[in-house]
Amino acid sequence: MRIALAGAGAFGEKHLDGLKNIDGVTVTSIIGRELDATKKVAEKYGIGHVTTDLNETLSRDDVDAVILCTPTQMHAAQAIACMDAGKHVEVEIPLADSWADAQAVLKKQEETGLVCMVGHTRRFNPSHQFVHNRIKAGEFNVQQMDVQTYFFRRKNINAKGEPRSWTDHLLWHHAAHTVDLFAYQAGRIVSAHALQGPIHPDLGIAMDMSIQMKSETGAICTLSLSFNNDGPLGTFFRYIGDTDTYIARYDDLVNGKEEAIDVSQVAVSMNGIELQDREFISAIREGRDPNSSVAKVFDCYRVLGELETQLAG
Repeated sequence: MRIALAGAGAFGEKHLDGLKNIDGVTVTSIIGRELDATKKVAEKYGIGHVTTDLNETLSRDDVDAVILCTPTQMHAAQAIACMDAGKHVEVEIPLADSWADAQAVLKKQEETGLVCMVGHTRRFNPSHQFVHNRIKAGEFNVQQMDVQTYFFRRKNINAKGEPRSWTDHLLWHHAAHTVDLFAYQAGRIVSAHALQGPIHPDLGIAMDMSIQMKSETGAICTLSLSFNNDGPLGTFFRYIGDTDTYIARYDDLVNGKEEAIDVSQVAVSMNGIELQDREFISAIREGRDPNSSVAKVFDCYRVLGELETQLAG
């Protein structure tokens, strides 16, 4: 399996680290905005072809699939371009930053029959997989999820603290993780409401947001998001259920009393990004629809589109 990676930033390197652990996978091309910086990443990971032009890579015969870790605003158009070129594609979250663009990507996937998967990593983190397995077994039912997504980004920087060429978004990027996960664990979302704080004068985005949701099973979810939080960073999920309480922090899981739960045997790795990439590769090899395919996460973008309309109103 010959993979191209577009986007040589902080998250792109996480994918490269994960791909190293998957048998039979070679990264044959890397695409970045700045050639010199991209060459350094290519040298670090032993990647032979480097370019700043995605179309150049899409024309190559030694590329079977593409992983897109590019700015959010490019995701939909680039995913469509990959499929037009006959390449399978994994799009980092979010699939798009509008409901119309999400619909266009799904239409293209249905036309081509190629694997188009979205990086909804929470479906793959061992912590959330553990909870999902208990739900599927009928041993646990979500009554409420309380989620905090907190960062400190009053300047336009990425996860490595470096300047970013694009602006991140609480709704279309960070809320997408929880909106999809809530539906994955508790059923289709039937009601959703959002409030946002002041718009940042330079970044042009809301720095604080609150979202409430209800699923078809009656479960509720409260999501708080902030780029103003000067404290513990990341996303923390509290599952309150009919039999247990769980707190998930990325790949790790504790119970309501902060006692660690061993999730090391849930999957072949403890790295959610690697597990996500393994699913992408396996789906291509097996000719099947992957978990977090564009079709399976599509309803998340319906909800985000409805919330955007509420906020605009």
